[in-house]
Amino acid sequence: MKLFIAFLFTLSTLLGFSQATQTVSGEVLDVKTERDVDELKITITHKETKKSFVTETNDDGVFTFSKIPVGKYELLVSDEDYNQKKFDFEVTETHIPDLDFSVGRKVSWMFNWGDAYGMEHYWSHLTAKAVIFIYFACLVLILFYSILQFTLAITYHRNKKRKLIEEKPTFDPENTPKVTIQLPMFNELYVAERIIETIANFDYPADKLQIQVLDDSTDDTVDVIAKKVAEVQARGVNIQHIHRTNRTGYKAGALDDAMDRVEGEFIAIFDADFIPDPDFLQKTMPYFRDDNVGVVQTRWGHINKDYSILTELQAFGLNGHFAIEQGGRTASGHFINFNGTGGVWRKTCIEDAGGWEHDTLTEDLDLSYRAQLKGWRFEYREDVIAPAELPITMSALKSQQHRWMKGGAECFIKMWKRIITTKNVKFSNRIHGLSHLFNSSVFVFILIISLLSLVVLHIKDSFSDLNDIIQYGAIFLISTVFLMYYYWQSYRDKTGHFLKDFIKFFGRFFMFLMVSMGLALNNSVAVIEGYLGIKSSFVRTPKFNISVTGDPSQNKYDKKSLSILNIGEGLLAVLFLFTAINRAMYGDLGMVPFHLMLAFGYGLVFFYSVRELRTGK
Repeated sequence: MKLFIAFLFTLSTLLGFSQATQTVSGEVLDVKTERDVDELKITITHKETKKSFVTETNDDGVFTFSKIPVGKYELLVSDEDYNQKKFDFEVTETHIPDLDFSVGRKVSWMFNWGDAYGMEHYWSHLTAKAVIFIYFACLVLILFYSILQFTLAITYHRNKKRKLIEEKPTFDPENTPKVTIQLPMFNELYVAERIIETIANFDYPADKLQIQVLDDSTDDTVDVIAKKVAEVQARGVNIQHIHRTNRTGYKAGALDDAMDRVEGEFIAIFDADFIPDPDFLQKTMPYFRDDNVGVVQTRWGHINKDYSILTELQAFGLNGHFAIEQGGRTASGHFINFNGTGGVWRKTCIEDAGGWEHDTLTEDLDLSYRAQLKGWRFEYREDVIAPAELPITMSALKSQQHRWMKGGAECFIKMWKRIITTKNVKFSNRIHGLSHLFNSSVFVFILIISLLSLVVLHIKDSFSDLNDIIQYGAIFLISTVFLMYYYWQSYRDKTGHFLKDFIKFFGRFFMFLMVSMGLALNNSVAVIEGYLGIKSSFVRTPKFNISVTGDPSQNKYDKKSLSILNIGEGLLAVLFLFTAINRAMYGDLGMVPFHLMLAFGYGLVFFYSVRELRTGK
């Protein structure tokens, strides 16, 4: 009897146990993307028996536990990508709990520094805030720059119609003053003869014209220039070949050394790659009838704009400078700059401003500000064009950009105190002047933002309380709108069909924007060198005269070598492309367009640089 009772008790227990089980299931979502999380390990543990059950979520984020005994349990999610998730629940014979929940990603390894002062991830959270502060500070500075450019574009647009109807002074050959034309050169084998012949054919009274060829060359260019000068002299043209055996001060040094041999009251300057029209002086000299005018600067034209997409984009950017920056600043009464070539100086203006100095790589920008702070007025003539050759290789472009960006930073360091402290300078002129000299620093901000954007993505995944702040970054997209308006006003390929023109402009603008991003590393290094006072030689931009020389790969001046910057550009292209694809797959699309633009820009710059190394072009 006892055996039978024991048997019945055991059977009833087993039957009871088999009936007191449930199927427990749920769904897991990512807290950020609200997408299903697959292959997530989930463990539930009975609080009394300590027995554990383990499963994983399927492709739909669903997990299932079968035949789970009733009782109180603890659920634990532990995954290398997600924060630990833990909570209690109870299974009864009549109730199955709803276990649907969301999980958030773990604090990134670069921020996961543990607890401090009883606060979770204290130092990593503090670092994240510092990163966001720097990130937004750079965005604000770029916004400020774009607003100033936007205001200049508005001024330019308003002033454009007035310029069309203004009465221009006429040229009087009888009373026009004597002009000296200076042609600074250094190893310009391919273009030296062209520029000398072009200037020799100027339509200007011969007795009021002097030409100085300022030759610092160290190769066969010396003989080419000497022969050409002798030929022109034989035609009765007043021309001298001034050859220096050293390059002290580079271009500025050559201009300064020749000052005591200048015969004219005015000095026109042309780089070797320019081809000004014969009536250039007839169009510019009448504006010097105003004794306060120290410089007349003209707009650069582009003789090889259609050579490649690279030259088209350069023309696109330079048109913005020569239309909006020069034209808008002139219309607003702000300081502008002599562009180093394609302009005419009053000799007394140069002397009054302290002469040519060679402590920066942009002697033209330096002297421009010293002269205007002295009270001289600069006249910009957008209607007078001085055609020139654009660099046709990436190496030549980067060399030119490096010199311009570094020189701009050097001038800012040299001139900012004078701009602030010089008396009788309008407040708006101080602001625009400082901004003008500080413009090259925009590339540093672009580089900082692009690199910090990778860290910001980790912060988004790590600190939910900072997400709202990060989302405000979208506001700064308005900077792009301002710059788009700026370049639209300067866009010179308009046909009169607005929609067609705007579509073409839209593509060109974003292509230009992406290549500018791709040059950020090269240009940022130059700017930082300028601010740190790191001196370097004046590296001339190689000239090609491609219509004559034919094959650019034969240009002996366009030296190419794989540099650490080239490697860095390639790595950045890969990094931003990987990030864009990864975030797109993850569903976080906010920065994907920005990272794709960076990847394309750096990739294009790297591709051209490496291709030129391989092909010699």
